[in-house]
Amino acid sequence: MPSRNTKAITRIAIIGVGQVGAAAAYALILSSVASELLLVDIKTDLRDGQVRDLSDVSYSCNSGTRVRAATHKEASQCDIVVITAGSKSYRGETSVQHMWQKIAIIESINNAMKPFESGTILLIVANPVDLLTSFAQEHSGLPASQVLGSGTFLDSVRLRGILADKAGVSASSIDLQVLGVHGESQVVAWSNATLCGVPIDKALPSNSFNPTDLANECKQRSQKIIQAKGKISFGIGSAISRICASIIFDRRNVYPISHFQPEWSCCFSLPVVLGRSGIIRTVQMPMNRDEKVNMDDSVKLLSATLKRIRKDQ
Repeated sequence: MPSRNTKAITRIAIIGVGQVGAAAAYALILSSVASELLLVDIKTDLRDGQVRDLSDVSYSCNSGTRVRAATHKEASQCDIVVITAGSKSYRGETSVQHMWQKIAIIESINNAMKPFESGTILLIVANPVDLLTSFAQEHSGLPASQVLGSGTFLDSVRLRGILADKAGVSASSIDLQVLGVHGESQVVAWSNATLCGVPIDKALPSNSFNPTDLANECKQRSQKIIQAKGKISFGIGSAISRICASIIFDRRNVYPISHFQPEWSCCFSLPVVLGRSGIIRTVQMPMNRDEKVNMDDSVKLLSATLKRIRKDQ
């Protein structure tokens, strides 16, 4: 088992320090996840401004995290590399729009960083996250267990919060996972949902919530945030911090994370044990027939898209 020695120097790099990258950096500093936080961006003035601003955060909260500007080559030697470049969402944008442009961004970043340090964990945040994680997994040269995407982690947190508000209970008491391909086709595993270990349909009154309505509200919330303020940053920034903390501190948290599925030859979200070496193992979650059918349909579409991309390259 990997050492839990948290006194060792740990370094996290963030590639792309716009609003999403900056929010992730802010959350990582507040939680004192890493000894050093390396910021990388092709816009050097923006990068340097973020370094100064975020350094003030570290000083103010006595985080102990050193924030500095870095190159892609320096980033590739870090414990974790978080790629947010290309994650900007626009009003009315679908998950597949600008696909080729975003693939080109990931390819350029990968090429600039190679070769990676052998133990580096690569975390993709940019959308469409499952497609880009699949692409990064194929081209990074890292083991599949060390390439992951934020996937449906934030969706799962969001849905638990929405249900908690409807039912008048604490979100931390709810175990409910959103799985599959992040976006319109993601699947809620209602058949496994529990409240303090009690099945949701037995723990809560049947008239207290409508599963279909809640699942739709969860999917639509991203678009509502984008329509109101232009982009999403704080929620995903917090999610990135939690994912990185589970890795750096070898906490073995179980999170729905996008990672490689050999039977499909692509990445999508299933629960995993997340530790110092990345994906420790996948937790196989049984689903009812409808959930399984919806999951297969979702993944088939992603797999077909990847096949077209491979053919056209």
